[in-house]
Amino acid sequence: MSATKRMTVSQALIEFLAHQWTVDGDIRERTIPGVFGIFGHGNVAGVGQALKQLNVEQPDLMPYYQARNEQAMVHQSVGYARIHRRRATFASAASVGPGATNMLTGAALATTNRLPALLLPSDTFATRVADPVLQQLEQPWDIGLTVNDAFRPLSRFFDRVQRPEQLYSIALAALRVLTDPAETGAVTIALPEDVQAETIDVPVAFLADREWHIRRPLPERAALARAVAAIRSAERPFLVVGGGVIYSGAEEHLRALVEATGIPVGTTQAGGGALAFDHPQYLGGVGATGTTAANRLAAEADVIIGIGTRYSDFTTASRTAFQNPDVRFVNINIASFDAYKHGTQIAVVADARETLAELAIELEGFEVSAEYAARTAQEKGVWDAAVDRALAATDAPRPGQPEIIGAVQSASAPADVIVQAAGSLPGDLHKLWRVRDPLGYHVEYAFSTMGYEIAGGLGVKRGLDALDDDRDVIVMVGDGSYLMLNSELVTAVAEGIKIIVVLVQNHGYASIGHLSETVGSDRFGTKYRTYDADARNFQGDQVLPVDLAANARSYGLDVVEIAPGATATADLHAAVVAAKASTRSTLIHIESDPLVYAPDGEGWWDVPIPAVSTLPSTQRARAAYEEQRRAQRPLLGEEGGR
Repeated sequence: MSATKRMTVSQALIEFLAHQWTVDGDIRERTIPGVFGIFGHGNVAGVGQALKQLNVEQPDLMPYYQARNEQAMVHQSVGYARIHRRRATFASAASVGPGATNMLTGAALATTNRLPALLLPSDTFATRVADPVLQQLEQPWDIGLTVNDAFRPLSRFFDRVQRPEQLYSIALAALRVLTDPAETGAVTIALPEDVQAETIDVPVAFLADREWHIRRPLPERAALARAVAAIRSAERPFLVVGGGVIYSGAEEHLRALVEATGIPVGTTQAGGGALAFDHPQYLGGVGATGTTAANRLAAEADVIIGIGTRYSDFTTASRTAFQNPDVRFVNINIASFDAYKHGTQIAVVADARETLAELAIELEGFEVSAEYAARTAQEKGVWDAAVDRALAATDAPRPGQPEIIGAVQSASAPADVIVQAAGSLPGDLHKLWRVRDPLGYHVEYAFSTMGYEIAGGLGVKRGLDALDDDRDVIVMVGDGSYLMLNSELVTAVAEGIKIIVVLVQNHGYASIGHLSETVGSDRFGTKYRTYDADARNFQGDQVLPVDLAANARSYGLDVVEIAPGATATADLHAAVVAAKASTRSTLIHIESDPLVYAPDGEGWWDVPIPAVSTLPSTQRARAAYEEQRRAQRPLLGEEGGR
């Protein structure tokens, strides 16, 4: 008979997680290096007790970390996972009811971004012995339904431990999905509060070290041959590079391929860093927030080679980016779901690194024409000059966002990581931030979650610290996103984790304000103003007297306030330099002019506008919308056409 250990379900799960290892080639690291947790009646006697017991007996086995918001726990996990190229993530334990549902946004973010996060929401009694318990949802048409069922559509894996014996199969299945690059995302194990404390004789083998090897599937020969034939036939090929290249560690293979062939490259938000900004073949971001260089060549390309991209509407400029009537798509992705997008008949379902290595061999001797190479260089030069102008310092008392980005960029080191997620900053950074390191660009733009920035930046810094990497993490956040979720600044102070936060004060929603204007809604509801009882709106001139710098200072951070004036940009540069030299977290507060925009990259985004309106502004916007929409096309592989 195999040896067993008498444990609670929670104790068994936590000890199991402590012994999971991810192996990626020569790299071996803990799959779950720690647990975030906020305790309530649903988990304090279960998961909480298990973590306490390990902390007493083996404090290094499964460290516990506090958080201030359950959503932020998941954001930290995602930030950590990206910096570790999906090899590791944290577990996030929440109590019953609101503690669990607070993690729903984090779950959606992780799954949408194809990044692993392990969620352990507590659930109501499996036995229903005390039905209904505090915070229990009741639906007369389905008594067994709980709020945790909301995680089902948001998770790549979901199960509920209704009986202690189910733990083994559920835990193993969860780790399989968590470490599978084609399936990973939010992995949710719902834990009824009574089952957490139930005992079971656990096989010692279940608690032993277990390795999960990252799959790096090779391309099938026939699929690769079709891809090679399409690329060789191309006169104007163009590479769309997504996050899959970063997660696969394929940057050097990408660089070797484009240097040998001369094929130009545009990156998605997740693909930023795959090539350095000054590489001759790199034209910057592509799509709705892309550059003129990338978008002009993408529009004319006869073969689009997508590597590790999910082809979001921002990447395709709402299906207006690729205008060649005969365009074909070669899609390389480890997930078949993404590989077959746009109806392509040339899908390669394989690892990005392995496929790029094979392509380099199969495309030997292939090179774009001298004319096309010259066009690439010309468009790159035009855009680089536009960026130079946008980033240049002025004497404006309240600099625009491009100028603020320029000051932060000039003060940062090449390996520093910029973190952002929502508002107008992702678009401006996609166009203007000159990425110099494969892991230096961290913009969460799959779910574009307001409030991700600080928590995600904290997760990035945790990930770097775990790798003994002392580069700085610079979080740029607008006041709207800051107000959504700033509480993890307390976590940074509590643990002495250093991040630099540049808070751009727009006195409202700068991004949606601009969008509102372009769609004919005249910035309605996008300004932070006092309520006008007569007009029944917030459109007046009385700016709210909210002091966000004082808020950050109250958390215990070092705070630098940049006063409006002719030296604001220079003062910001100096403040970032000083913050980099400090060992403490610093928040730098600067007032901006939200009406100064980044240069136009000739991308479009489909935001439907009412066909009928009494507002002249909406009528004008609708006319412009109909004109833009004419460029949309189905993008169906080899068929092309509209």
